[in-house]
Amino acid sequence: MLLMVLLASGCAIFEKKETEPPEDEAIVLQHDVEVVADRLSVPWSINKVNGAFYISERTGSIAVIADGQVERQPVELKKPLAETAEAGLLGFVPAPDFVESQQAYAYYTYLEGDDQFNRVVVLETDGSVWREAEILLDKIPSAAYHHGGRLKIGPDGKLYITTGDATVPKSAQKRDSFNGKILRMNLDGSIPADNPFGPNSYVYSYGHRNPQGLAWIGSTLYASEHGQSAHDEINLIKPGANYGWPKIEGWKKRAGMATPLFQSGEETWAPSGMAAAKDSKLYVAALRGNAVREFDLEKGRTKKVITGLGRIRDVYIDGEYLYFVSNNTDGRGNPDEGDDKLYRVLVRNLK
Repeated sequence: MLLMVLLASGCAIFEKKETEPPEDEAIVLQHDVEVVADRLSVPWSINKVNGAFYISERTGSIAVIADGQVERQPVELKKPLAETAEAGLLGFVPAPDFVESQQAYAYYTYLEGDDQFNRVVVLETDGSVWREAEILLDKIPSAAYHHGGRLKIGPDGKLYITTGDATVPKSAQKRDSFNGKILRMNLDGSIPADNPFGPNSYVYSYGHRNPQGLAWIGSTLYASEHGQSAHDEINLIKPGANYGWPKIEGWKKRAGMATPLFQSGEETWAPSGMAAAKDSKLYVAALRGNAVREFDLEKGRTKKVITGLGRIRDVYIDGEYLYFVSNNTDGRGNPDEGDDKLYRVLVRNLK
């Protein structure tokens, strides 16, 4: 049986054309997609260390998956975890020395009286329970929507953090605000001396609406971003650049503001996690798009390569396999029995 794959509109890449290139079609056979684990609880971020997967769940736990078995480990936080739409335990990435330190970095939404914020913290595990050990960045303004929340350690060894505009669009243009940004810090929480706006600013790029994916090809950083109503974006990120929100989106242009490599036009992808392949291709999880999408940077084309499994939150490439998690239990999907699931597929089968 074939997984249902829809035609996706391509978008010009280096030339910002108003017309769109021919569409590609791809088919992934259902038997090519394997279920690695099921019954996950609103999974958000995929990581792998020494053969075991560590998946953050928005409800406040880390699902550790080894040998096909899922162990749901609780996360003890110093603030009550917020339960508003899109909030919770979001980004998660093990420390480079995780095997020795048993530490990881996490991004979560919390309540403080009548207020809501996001923070970046260090978690420590004793092998069965995770505990908040240190706060690296706090009081990132939050709202019901647009948290950002992705954490990734770049090839430079720095921690990158995406933040949403928290439904206050003008904050994305304010460089003294944490919202609508990609932030960059040293792993101890200090500000790198070479950050683009100096040693007193975590801001790496700004003018973002709700960025949720980060991936590198070599030393080049790419990010995915939710548009206001469609016009979702894939951007090449340069230090200090302004990506325009809310003044421009899609192919609109304005002096001093960057336009995307790809944008969805009137279609909605709701792009989230990203992973990069060695052949100049990005694979991006799509929530509203209900797909894994491929973005070919050389040809300037995009297409769906996996559909029929509902909302997809994150993707991860390890060797010859692409892993991805569905997100049908987040209150916006239609979960099947056993959802949510961690899947894998051979990258070479994504034709």
